[in-house]
Amino acid sequence: MVPHLITALTGPINELEQRMLESMPAIERWFRLEWMEHTPPFYTSVDVRNAGFKLAPVDTNLFPGGFNNLTPEMLPLAVQAAMAAIEKICPEAKNLLLIPERHTRNPFYLMNVAQLVRIFTVAGLNVRLGSLDEAITEPTTVNLPDGDTLTLEPLVRTQRRLGLKHFDPCTILLNNDLSAGIPEVLQNLHEQYLLPPLHAGWAVRRKSQHFDAYEEVAKKFSKLLGMDPWLINPMYNVCDEVNFQEGTGTECLETQVDALLGKIRRKYKEYGINEKPFVIVKADNGTYGMGIMTVRDAKEVADLNRRTRNKMSVVKDGQQVNRVIIQEGVPTYEQVNGAVAEPVVYMIDRYVVGGFYRVHAERGVDENLNAPGASFVPLAFAEPAQLPKIGAKPGASAPNRFYMYGVVGRLAMLAASYEMEATDPHAEVYD
Repeated sequence: MVPHLITALTGPINELEQRMLESMPAIERWFRLEWMEHTPPFYTSVDVRNAGFKLAPVDTNLFPGGFNNLTPEMLPLAVQAAMAAIEKICPEAKNLLLIPERHTRNPFYLMNVAQLVRIFTVAGLNVRLGSLDEAITEPTTVNLPDGDTLTLEPLVRTQRRLGLKHFDPCTILLNNDLSAGIPEVLQNLHEQYLLPPLHAGWAVRRKSQHFDAYEEVAKKFSKLLGMDPWLINPMYNVCDEVNFQEGTGTECLETQVDALLGKIRRKYKEYGINEKPFVIVKADNGTYGMGIMTVRDAKEVADLNRRTRNKMSVVKDGQQVNRVIIQEGVPTYEQVNGAVAEPVVYMIDRYVVGGFYRVHAERGVDENLNAPGASFVPLAFAEPAQLPKIGAKPGASAPNRFYMYGVVGRLAMLAASYEMEATDPHAEVYD
C-alpha cells in the first residue's frame, strides 16, 4: 500500500536531498564514528516536519508508543535491531520485564505494547509485563481490539532487584515516560539494566536540553555537508517561571516570542521565503501533544483567553507547566489523502526500523498534529524504502525521501545520546 502523498520537496529541500544522497558514504561513516563515542538510546521516535525549504525534527521521544503503526514488512528490521541492542547491553539476557504506561484502557497504546512483546520475543527473550498500577494486585488479562490478549502482573521488589513472582529479569524495559515522577520501586536497582535510564523520563528531562544538544549535532553534520545548519535545525528560546493560570511571566514569553519571530523573518528573507513565520510554545517537559499552542504574533500571548490558559497550564498526569520552550514553527507541506501529515521515524538502538505519517484532517500546516482525531498511515512504499535510489532525481523517489527522514531522525537520536550523557547523574565529572 502506497499512501497518496503530496509533498513539498522543491527548492532548497531538493538541493539538500541531492547533497545527502551524494554524501551518503561520508554520512554513514560519520554516524559510525559518532556511535563509537556515544551510546544510542535504547529506542527512539522522532517527529519530523518537511516545510519544503527545511526538514527538521520537532520532538524526540525516548519512550515511543506507536510500534503498532509500523508495517509488518518492517518488523524483521525491528527484531534485528532489538537483537543488536540486547547483545550490546546484556548478551546473556534471557528474561525481559516490560513496564508499560499506567493508563491501560487505551486500546491503541496496548496494541503498541503487544507489538513490543512480539519484537522482543522473536529476538529471543522471555517477555512479561509488570504494572506500576497499584490496582493490579494479581495477573490481569486485558483484551485487545484484534482479539489478542496481554497479561499485566504486579511488580515484586527485593532490596536490589525488581521482577515478578517467579520471574527474575536481567533487563527492565520502560515504556512509561515517568511524567508523574520516578516511582520508588524503580530506584536504586544495582544489579539490573534499566532502559531507558530514569533521567530519560519527563520527571527529569527537558526539551530545551535536547534541542541544545541537537544544535551541536546539526552544526557538526552541516559542516560535513557544507550547508547552513538552519536547514535541519529549528531555532528556539526558553521561558522560566510562566504561570498560565495566574497570567504571570507572560512578559518574558512575549519578549522571547518576538525575538524568535524576528530571527525567523531574517532567515526567511535570506532564503526568499514568502510566508508568515510562527512559533510553537510548548511545555519544556511532557508529551502526548499536551500544553502546546501556535503563536504568529507576540501580542497573542498577552491576550490568551481562559480556555487557552487552562490548556497550557497542565500536561500529562496533571503536572503543572511553569517552563516553556518557544520553538521555531516548521510548517508541514506533506499531505496524505488531502489531510496535513508529518513523518514520524522509529529507531531501535542506532537503526531506523520504520515509521508512519501522523495525519490530521482538522489541523493546519502550522499546528500540532499530535492531537485527538489524528490517524496513522504506515510508511509503506511499494519497494523497500530503507535503500535509497542513488542517481534518482531529488524528490522523485519515495525511498530517497525516507532516507532523508532517517538521516534527520538519526541526528535527533544522536542528540538524545549527547543529552543523556550530559544529564546523567552518575556520570563521572572531570575538571
